[in-house]
Amino acid sequence: MESGWNGLLTFLADGLTGAAWWQVLIVALVLTHITIVSVTLYLHRHQAHRALDLHPVVSHFFRFWLWLTTGMVTKEWTSIHRKHHAKCEQEGDPHSPQVFGIKKVFWEGAELYRAEAKNVDTLERYGHGTPDDWIERHLYARHSRLGVSLMLIIDVALFGALGLAVWAVQMVWIPFWAAGVVNGIGHFWGYRNFEAPDASTNVSPWGIIIGGEELHNNHHTYPTSAKFSVKPYEFDIGWVYISALAKLGLAKPKKTPPRLAFGDVKPVADEKTLEAIIANRYEVMASYAREMRAAVRAELETLKTRSADASMIKAARRWLHRDDDKVPPQYKAKIEKIRAENPTLAQMHAMREELRQLWSNTSVTREQLARDLQAWCHRAEASGIAALREFSLRLRALRHA
Repeated sequence: MESGWNGLLTFLADGLTGAAWWQVLIVALVLTHITIVSVTLYLHRHQAHRALDLHPVVSHFFRFWLWLTTGMVTKEWTSIHRKHHAKCEQEGDPHSPQVFGIKKVFWEGAELYRAEAKNVDTLERYGHGTPDDWIERHLYARHSRLGVSLMLIIDVALFGALGLAVWAVQMVWIPFWAAGVVNGIGHFWGYRNFEAPDASTNVSPWGIIIGGEELHNNHHTYPTSAKFSVKPYEFDIGWVYISALAKLGLAKPKKTPPRLAFGDVKPVADEKTLEAIIANRYEVMASYAREMRAAVRAELETLKTRSADASMIKAARRWLHRDDDKVPPQYKAKIEKIRAENPTLAQMHAMREELRQLWSNTSVTREQLARDLQAWCHRAEASGIAALREFSLRLRALRHA
């Protein structure tokens, strides 16, 4: 009898595996990584954006795994994410830190997700094309909590008391990394490769921990791309998995980001140049933003001699290269004053807005837009501003990759 109790206590303490704590830690990291991969490949790139096709077996494995480890329903996640892109940084965005504040989204992102999941209009409007088979209706969606309950039983059976910690880590992994870091930090802090029309940022150039979702500005710029990395120094581990699955015939990427390509400088910008600019418009504007930031640095001494206070200089660095409608109201007066006192920055800002009209103006013909581009380049190169001249020459050398 005593040996039986001892055996039971040993089982409760160590589980079926009797694994050491460090072995359990490795298993927990592997399990949570599989969950991250399931979110980024299946829910995000495959379901929400249709950026790649997945073999039915692979797709169903991810769906089953997410039911087991998160309890998330495909239609709910997909609908909420599509609405986020449709309403990004505006009223109606389910989880924008620009709307709710960074603290709310970072610490309570999961609560925002659950609240939006109850919005029937969101599910009906944005949930098209998601799984609606028997197992989805009768198990995955109907009994979403059953999966995580089974996961708890499995963890405890395998690892004993440590299994409770493994399960707890699994339960907080997606709410923290996806809802908190990606949805919160990814719209608040980081670097930007592209001047996308929202506040999205790349949290890190090495997308490993969150499966490539760290490259959030890249994704918001090219949301239908199956690959999130665009720069040589960036790494998207999700793309590594997609490439491996593609070689096995289990995945098929549909689209990847366009690449800037340059040739000889054309005598004049033509319709092909216009096409290349429009196709790469966010990277073109990011390049222009870098020129404007360099111009601000070069003009700092001038600004100081004109009694510009530190807050005005800070505002210039942060907002002068952004669209006017993206500048917070408290900075607008400072930005306008800096432009009024500095003709170089004023002209660069004005010509930035004119350049943006090349893909914003849908009321004129392609031929007229090409003529407008030629006129823009001519004025830029005759402006006497070295940064504008060099930028115009690069535009005239732009080609399709």
